Amino acid sequence: MFMNAAERQSPISSARTIDVRSARARSPFVRLNELLAPHQPGMPAINCAVGEPQHPVPAFAGPVFAQHIAELGRYPANKGTDAFRRSVAQWLSRRFTLQRPLDPESEILVLNGTREGLFLAALCAAENASPRAGRAAILVPNPCYAAYSAGAIAAHCDTVYLPTTAASGFLPDIDSLDDALLARTVAFYLASPANPQGAVASNDYLRKLLALARKHDFMIFSDECYSEIYFGQKPAGMLDVAGPDYTNVVVFNSLSKRSNLPGLRVGFVAGDRAFITRFLEYRNSAAPQVPMPAQAVAAAALDDEEHVIANRNAYAQKFDLADQIIGDRYGYTRPAGGFFLWLDVSAQGGSVIAAERLWREAGLRVLPGEYAAQTQVDGSNPGRDYIRVAMVHDNATTAEALHRLVNVLG
Repeated sequence: MFMNAAERQSPISSARTIDVRSARARSPFVRLNELLAPHQPGMPAINCAVGEPQHPVPAFAGPVFAQHIAELGRYPANKGTDAFRRSVAQWLSRRFTLQRPLDPESEILVLNGTREGLFLAALCAAENASPRAGRAAILVPNPCYAAYSAGAIAAHCDTVYLPTTAASGFLPDIDSLDDALLARTVAFYLASPANPQGAVASNDYLRKLLALARKHDFMIFSDECYSEIYFGQKPAGMLDVAGPDYTNVVVFNSLSKRSNLPGLRVGFVAGDRAFITRFLEYRNSAAPQVPMPAQAVAAAALDDEEHVIANRNAYAQKFDLADQIIGDRYGYTRPAGGFFLWLDVSAQGGSVIAAERLWREAGLRVLPGEYAAQTQVDGSNPGRDYIRVAMVHDNATTAEALHRLVNVLG
């Protein structure tokens, strides 16, 4: 029997929001602006709300762009230049333990930043999925990067939000997913390291998720944009466990966090050949091309690891400061990856009250976790008790921000 979401009574089906369209209509940053607009900052402002890397752009970026400037006079191919796709394939082989190298011609595409790719992938998955047992569903971690749920909503799928809490290790609890839900799932978004909590999925977790995807024939969209910012063991990726054919798996990555190039707007998607083929057809008519000089800079960045190591070390220094200044307050522990603090401020009144106080009393702008997450039908919101603090500034600014936070919140 076919059942829609309203007819199903499992805990996971009840986890989705009542009205996902209205819930995703407004940006968390617009909501933050509205919250803080009535107040003047209590001290000179420090913006730790936006995850925009502030480290220097790699020195080679300008010269490489200049060398390819004449290529601005040509339309780029939507799949990406041969040189860029080769650099992606070579980097993936160096970075991950692959059973075979990916084919640059058929298993890799350039993206105009990963946001458009993560959004459009949902539409492509829904359009090309085999018949589902009920209304097609896309599973999304909660909190999440807004492009995931925006894509699911645009694809007219049932958007099922999976709470990522301390109890689940800040990753979706895949053991709680029932077969009825999985039978109508067309895609599953995973971020590892997670934004905002920095949790990293283990190989065992990734293998278990992959087994579910292949059993129920849905796509895994693995967002690995923070894969190169880590503070211990290198995070595993979905390609590590995908085997030699990469079916049901595509990974997304970019140069924004890895190489401090958020304005370059170059990313890539790699994996399942059949999906990549369909995705290219979709993007040929619905997505922007990527300028070839930008792809040349991105290829040079992928070919160089020295600046990535320096970048990672710079983030580690900031978390050293957090270890010293925050200590064991607000449930803080150094995350496995990423560059955010995810601080429990339930004792300070919750995320919205804490964020407003930090602005009014200390000029510190942080993102309420409630705005980064969705309120679920039972009234819970997995971000309600947390604030997200982006550790993207220089060491002196970071230390000042953390001292202000502790002085205000106690």
